[in-house]
Amino acid sequence: MGTRSGDGMQVPDARIIADISPELAWRELASNPESALVDVRTRAEWSFVGCADLTETGRRQAFVEWRHFPQLDVNPRFVDDVADRFGSDWPDTLIFICRSGVRSREAAGVFSQAASDRGRMVRCLNLAGGFEGDLDEESRRGAVNGWKVKGLPWKQS
Repeated sequence: MGTRSGDGMQVPDARIIADISPELAWRELASNPESALVDVRTRAEWSFVGCADLTETGRRQAFVEWRHFPQLDVNPRFVDDVADRFGSDWPDTLIFICRSGVRSREAAGVFSQAASDRGRMVRCLNLAGGFEGDLDEESRRGAVNGWKVKGLPWKQS
């Protein structure tokens, strides 16, 4: 059973979503043609912090905000927006990524439940550490863990 988020949306139990390290996520994307990355950060994060570069893998990437900045309210169209990005050809595996792995875990749980409710089987994984990683002892990101810290391909606009 799930819980309710701060804005009342039913959020499935996030423990059903497996965490995957950035290195394993990269391997999954590189080797599984039925995988894709779903970046749930905000437009500002995509623009100013950068994004994973999947060019080498040839895999699809969807950019869909889970929470809208600055209020950080849940995107009520999130599931439909993700589904729309992939059309009728959903990948078998979706890896969700955010800044540190917290929002993406929540988003993956909601999407997984909604996909199941629609009769679609999709393996949803959460990228542990996210794009920038956890805070270090100086309250800064980008040094402890995450996609960028592991030296995986990324780009900035």
